[in-house]
Formats: sequence, structure tokens, C-alpha cells
Amino acid sequence: MDKLILALDQGTTSSRAILFDQEGGLVASAQQEFPQVFPQPGWVEHDPEDIWQSQRSVADVVMRKAKVGAESIHAVGLTNQRETTVLWHRRTGQPVANAIVWQDRRTAAMIREMVASGAGDLITGKTGLVPDAYFAGSKIKWLLDHVDGAREAAERGELAFGTVDCWVLYRLTKGRVHRTDVSNAARTMLFDIRKGDWDEELLDLFGIPRSILPEVGPSAGFHGDVGAELLCQGAPVTGMAGDQNAALFGQACHRVGEVKNTYGTGCFMLMNVGDEPVDSEHRLLSTIAWQEGEQTTYALEGSVFIGGAVVQWMRDGMHMLKESSEVQRLAGSVDDSDGVVLVPAFSGLGAPHWDPYARGAIFGLTRGTTAAHIARAGVESMAFQTADLLEAMMADRGGAIDALRVDGGASCDDLLLQFQADILQVAVERPKIIETTALGAAYLAGLGAGYWSSREKLPIADSIETSFEPRMGADEAESRRRIWKKAVSRSLGWVDPEG
Repeated sequence: MDKLILALDQGTTSSRAILFDQEGGLVASAQQEFPQVFPQPGWVEHDPEDIWQSQRSVADVVMRKAKVGAESIHAVGLTNQRETTVLWHRRTGQPVANAIVWQDRRTAAMIREMVASGAGDLITGKTGLVPDAYFAGSKIKWLLDHVDGAREAAERGELAFGTVDCWVLYRLTKGRVHRTDVSNAARTMLFDIRKGDWDEELLDLFGIPRSILPEVGPSAGFHGDVGAELLCQGAPVTGMAGDQNAALFGQACHRVGEVKNTYGTGCFMLMNVGDEPVDSEHRLLSTIAWQEGEQTTYALEGSVFIGGAVVQWMRDGMHMLKESSEVQRLAGSVDDSDGVVLVPAFSGLGAPHWDPYARGAIFGLTRGTTAAHIARAGVESMAFQTADLLEAMMADRGGAIDALRVDGGASCDDLLLQFQADILQVAVERPKIIETTALGAAYLAGLGAGYWSSREKLPIADSIETSFEPRMGADEAESRRRIWKKAVSRSLGWVDPEG
């Protein structure tokens, strides 16, 4: 067998490992869920050891499935849930506490105070981000301030911070490498995306010692060799990117103006804007998409906190489903939601609202409402939130798009994608390989290791499996969106920030 690329995709609810060949074909895959920790309302945590153990497990499982050894692995690509924050002891490698997940809202008051003090423009101007508890900076500060002895240990240079890519790389290399890539560094609220470096003024604002921060490298390039006792031991790690950035790359959105949307735990829309960042006037994020060599590509991004997670809620919280896969059948058993609108603001609302105090709500209930109508409204909520993102993106950049490229677990749902095309009044294109996050990590690793000599050599031809064309009339689509926006407006500011 020719040599392969191993992509490690560490997500919010599960870890995946996928082997790709030189034609971009999926050779084998493995996936393992790991526990979610909810200490109190609005808090979301992961045990960093659960993250690592699930990722190392699937890395071995996928190679056993393919019946290959380390000699068959040309390179490893790593992609990850972004913003989730891990702090650990340099000497022992032991985490000081659970990781604080990107969905966590415990630092919302901290951010509100910073903005009130006038720091909002400073943060946005340097980082391209809307000040929010979503990002890693305030999570690091919270850990330093609330874990006994953490700040003192950090000041002595004994602690290391990392987003999940950095944590997994650290464990892959047996503690020899403390490094991240630009796409993940750009999600911390501590990184100047124009200068490409950690910013001292922002570090002072958050009270974070520079000594805990990782080295920052390109998305395609050498980051270290696998030293852990894995079946891929000795393979070079030559690709790293945050999950949504990797998906943009994997969807071959390599030209300015091309857009993709990922339906995962959340929904994330990114547009390639080229070699200069675009300042958003509609509360989107300006961020680094990836870096190859010295060439940095930027993106506009809109983030939805609860996308596919609404299906998990219907399964685990409401017990409407035994398996997540049942949602398409249940939602498809009715012609429409019968006027029911579900706003899944379980942990606030992301772009373009950025309201940590919004909360989930269901509107339009009648005696005739069934579980099927609620399931349908839950599926539709992903499409409505995506439409809000694209509307803001088009307002920032102007013009229109020919099609929306989609990926992620929920993109296998034909009902969702048809409704998405209807609401957007734009074609929605699903690729043959919907795990484009892992594919993007593989592409970056392959480029970083010379597996493919250039971006033009990537195997991206004929990648579209299905194109969903709008069937709903434009007037009906607009009417449905007006009702959705009315529901969102009533969900905003539900929690009193003063308690």
C-alpha cells in the first residue's frame, strides 16, 4: 500500500482518526465519544485526559482497521475544537483543572467589565474578534485566578497553556513540543492577527504571563515527531489547524469569496477573504484561516454555538430520540413545523448577536404540537442561524455567492440541506467526503510534508456529491425568516447579568 496521511480530528464531543490516500480517498476511520462535564448552568468542561485518551485510542484503532504500521504513515495532520482551554504543569504534564470548553459562559461578566472599561476596541482592533467569553483569553485568566496556586506557578514559569491542538501535540510528542499554529493562536484574544505574534498589551489586559504561551507556527509545516507509544510512532506532524479553518481548506475554498458552513456541535461559516483581514461591521469575526510558508490567508467567520448539539439535547435532555440518527425520520414525518420555532440559545447566542444572556425557547406551541414538530423546528434552527450568518457576511463584503459548501455530521441530513437551500435561496453543495475537517488537516499535513507538491496538486476535482437547489418561493422564505427573527428577539437578554 502507498503511504497514507493520518488525520487526527479532536472535536467537542468525540475524537476521530481518518486515513487518507494520495487521491484524497478515505481508507479507514474511527471515532470515540468522550464525557461532557456540566458543573453548573452555563459551564462546560472536559477532562483533558479524556481528550487525549480518546484521541490516542482512535489513532491506533484506525491503523488496525487499515492493517498498516508506522512505516505506512507519511505524515500526521491535527485539527481540533478551537478556543477550549487547557492549562497544565510543564514538569509532570498534569492538567491543573478540567479544560474550559469554548461553549462555556462563566467569564461573560469578566468580558462585560472589560468592554465597559473601554477595552473592546483594543481587543477587536488587534485580534479581529468580538470580545466574548467564547475565546480562550478570559478562560486562561479564570483558571489562573480560581485554581489554587495556579497564578503563582504561572509566574514561576511552571505552567503551560494550550488550545486542544497544542495539548494533543504535547502528548503526541511526549512533552517535547509546546506549539500551536496561527489559526488557533488567533482564537485566544491574545494574538495580533496582522503582526502574527502574541500581543503584550493584551497579555497585560488579561494578566497572563507570556511564559505560559506556546510557540506559534504555520498551519502547513513541521511541528514535531510522534513520540508517544502509538502505532504511528515516529511519524512527523506537519499539519495543524483549528477545525473550521481545516474544513475551509478541505472544502477547497482557496479563492477569495468562497464560503463553507460546517454543521457540527455548533455551526461555523467561513469565507476566504484573501491576504488581508476584513474588518466586520456586522459583528462577524476577522480571523486567520491558515498559513502556508510565509503566506497568511484570512477569513470572515460567523459562529453558532448550538447547531447539531440541538439534536443531542433532543436525545439526551428531552429523550425524544434514542439515537441522533433518528431525527431525520422524526422531523420528516411532518410536512413542516406547524408554526413551532425553536431558538437553541442554551449557552447564549453567537454571531451576529453575541448575547451570552440569551436562552433557549420554543414558540408557537399549540395543543396540536407533537414531538415531530419540535424535532422539525430543531433541525430548522440550524438553517435559520446559518442564514443569519450569511446575511451578515454578505453585508460586510457585498455581492452574493453562487453556492454554499457544507460539511460536518449534520450535513448528511437531506431535510436540513433542502430547507437550508430554501431559506437561503442559494444552492447548497454537499461533498462526497463530509468529514472535510479531517480532510483539510490531511491536505495541510501533506503539503507540509511534500506528499503533494503544491495546492494545485491536491485531489479536489469532482468533490461534490449532491447539490440542493431552492424549491421554496422567495416570499415564503422571507416570511419564515421574519418569524424566526421575531422569536430570536424575544430570546435575547433573558438572563439578568446582575443576577
